[in-house]
Amino acid sequence: MVGVFLTTPSVTAQDAADAEPAAEAPADEAPAADDAPAGDDNADAPAKKKEPMSLFAWTYKALTYYFWIFLMISIVFVALLVMNIMNARRENVVPLALVESFEACLEENQVQEAYDMAKEDESFLGKVLSAGLEKVSQGYDKAIEAMQEVGEEENMKLDHRLSYLALIGTLSPMIGLFGTVDGMIRAFSEIAISGSTPEASKLAEGISTALFTTLVGLALAIPAIAAYNILRNRVDRLALEVGITSEGLMSRFQNVGK
Repeated sequence: MVGVFLTTPSVTAQDAADAEPAAEAPADEAPAADDAPAGDDNADAPAKKKEPMSLFAWTYKALTYYFWIFLMISIVFVALLVMNIMNARRENVVPLALVESFEACLEENQVQEAYDMAKEDESFLGKVLSAGLEKVSQGYDKAIEAMQEVGEEENMKLDHRLSYLALIGTLSPMIGLFGTVDGMIRAFSEIAISGSTPEASKLAEGISTALFTTLVGLALAIPAIAAYNILRNRVDRLALEVGITSEGLMSRFQNVGK
């Protein structure tokens, strides 16, 4: 949002009369120096033009303290988005190298080496496989039960991190709605206080606050909700793949304990 405002052309607050220079009067029609009233030295001084205000400065003035609230939410949103994207990568959930190495160790009956490999791996699949091998000596059913418990715990951790994106998507429009009500109250208060002729600039400030807070709140909520649903579907798909892959790798221990 800051980048959009900075790249937008500035808004000028000049009058139309200031934009067009006045034509110079002919020399023969110029008033005599004696005709000028005494003491009116500033009569011929040019009118002072208003400084142009950039759109970003105008937006900051309209948002008031809501600007800092939305800025903090934006920073948290970007940090959470990057963290969840990194956590939802296949290398962090179902690494192909671990699957191939683990299967090769089991083919050579190197169960201890397979366990050490899974234990050292910090991925979702590595934690599930190490939990299963810890209980495999007690039977295949116990190993599957341990794997399911660890899988549910890891899946809950991923969902917990994703839930903050949904929280931002829910709170941002509410904050924008709060700013809308606040801005409209300011606008109507200006009308009530000033009577039938309210000051246009004061009235515009309240309306600007009402509109900009709604705009920024929706601008944060839409990508947050979209990112949450996309990443949630990806995490569910990878968690299902972890369950299928882990049970396939541990299927060779089905006769243990029988």
